[in-house]
Amino acid sequence: MSTPDRLGQTVCLLDDDPSVVKATSRLLSSAGWDVESFTDPLEFLSHAKICCPRVVVLDILMPVMDGIEVQRQLRNASPSSRVIVLTSKDDPSVRAKAMEAGATAFFVKPVGDHEFLAGIESAFSQN
Repeated sequence: MSTPDRLGQTVCLLDDDPSVVKATSRLLSSAGWDVESFTDPLEFLSHAKICCPRVVVLDILMPVMDGIEVQRQLRNASPSSRVIVLTSKDDPSVRAKAMEAGATAFFVKPVGDHEFLAGIESAFSQN
């Protein structure tokens, strides 16, 4: 099975759990995207200020800074970045905050591969 041509389409992935980063990176890579992975929100935001990523997948529950705050700061640093939330926190108020802040999609772990990849594809098509 061939993957679509996604040359130059990089997904930034932020999750404090290295096993989630590894598994999600493999999934995205197998679908043809380049992946830049981060486990530290501050390191990611420093990177985002310079690189202005097109699509970002981020977790909500992280030490140091939660995903909603990362999303808020990202909007200031890189307004054109599309955010997809991938979290274990299935909370309607958190979902509402993320979507109100401009998230393109909100997925609760574990999410089906096809649904998640379709969300990534959709985010790229919005840019």
